[in-house]
Amino acid sequence: MVFDPRTRELAIPPAAARDENCGEVLRAWIVNQGLHVSLTPSAFGPDAGVWGLLLVDIARHVARALHAETGADQDATLAAIRAMFDAEWNDATDTGATAAVQPAKGH
Repeated sequence: MVFDPRTRELAIPPAAARDENCGEVLRAWIVNQGLHVSLTPSAFGPDAGVWGLLLVDIARHVARALHAETGADQDATLAAIRAMFDAEWNDATDTGATAAVQPAKGH
């Protein structure tokens, strides 16, 4: 993976910074080459399928951002993301572990 480890946290999106009625539902970190996440599992109520919509929307954001940053073809980027998603879904390289973490103080 290629990233700048000095980038500890990303900026809050401008629309979220202006809206007091919004909240963070997912945060992802790479630690020792492994994925670590903080999330609000019940953010969308009992319909867990909404997480699928969220993941597809994130993939589209990635494709648009890579296009803006590098000129990468958006359709090719989405195809690569989907191919890796399907491969990982069908034969996981790491099933990981999940543990409940208490929210940060003041939240």
